[in-house]
Amino acid sequence: MSVSTASSAAAITWADADRAGAFARWLESVAPHHSLLIPTLRPASADASFRRYFRIDRTQQAGGGSCIVMDAPPAHEDCRPFVRVAALMRGAGVRVPEVLAWDEAHGFLLLTDLGPQTLLQVLDPARPEAALPYFKDAIAALVDWQRASQPAVLPSYDEALLRRELALFADWYVERHRGCALDETQQRTLQATFDLIVQRVLAQPTVWVHRDYMPRNLVLPYEGFDPARPEGRLGVLDFQDAVHGPITYDIASLMRDAFVSWDEEVVLDVTIRYWEAARRVGLLDAEGWSQDFGTFYRAVEWMGLQRHLKVAGIFARLTLRDAKPQYLADAPRFIAYIRHTAARYRELGPLLKLLDAIEGAETPVGYSFGRLG
Repeated sequence: MSVSTASSAAAITWADADRAGAFARWLESVAPHHSLLIPTLRPASADASFRRYFRIDRTQQAGGGSCIVMDAPPAHEDCRPFVRVAALMRGAGVRVPEVLAWDEAHGFLLLTDLGPQTLLQVLDPARPEAALPYFKDAIAALVDWQRASQPAVLPSYDEALLRRELALFADWYVERHRGCALDETQQRTLQATFDLIVQRVLAQPTVWVHRDYMPRNLVLPYEGFDPARPEGRLGVLDFQDAVHGPITYDIASLMRDAFVSWDEEVVLDVTIRYWEAARRVGLLDAEGWSQDFGTFYRAVEWMGLQRHLKVAGIFARLTLRDAKPQYLADAPRFIAYIRHTAARYRELGPLLKLLDAIEGAETPVGYSFGRLG
């Protein structure tokens, strides 16, 4: 059954009439206090989860502008981590949505609206010089977030979680998407690779990890991008899965994106800038990382490899289980990332051969090196 929220300018459909009614009552109850114009409610965005987002305008008497409404069904989504991490990030000086109202029982939240345009929408891989100011601000926000880290506050990105994520590649990408049944030798190869990745990753220093720190989750402000002003900095979204884990995870996510790829000279340039910023504030005082960028960069690549394998599995699952085929179209990007990293390290040679068997053909990937001015 499809139900529309009464009086909204754009139809918002609901599969559950009871939830639609609960939403309408909640919105009507919070609208007067926050000067919301209910007829302006319209879709804003959706993501890979069960969450949906709507945008709603405020009255001119209250200063105009808009707010965001999150619809997160409690049967599928727990809003408590979102609210908790939002407070942590705000305390670290990161620009994130403020929670204005929350119906915890039904999973409805009213949030401040950081802006309608994501960083992904304005990036052009052919113009990396135009992207550099944005990446500098993203690095600054990331370092602020990491500097605020405290142990035992967020869930640990431990061995069990790392292995569950790696298993997504074998279960969903290899077996279900590719229809490839690995023989015993191939299974041992994949398991040995997973063991090596987990060993390398768990040896890293730990900080708070956003876990999906990429341009799609960074937002341009309404007031215009200007890092010199707090309100002009990039906003950060989709942080509810934050954990305490390897320090290289978020910079690996930023530069090895799910939806846009950069030449390695750009990846190196931005990663060096992060390395310089992080070591200035004492985040890299481990294993010579603060003196040797090469050692640090190898750690970034091994962390990125874990993420690439995981995301390939997630994208296959989104298509096969959740009927969201648009994500699997970007899976080749992650296979290319995996190939590139595997080709650089002798220990990963068996993984590269296994990928050839899974994919049926070798996909060469070329990169150039250098540094942005």
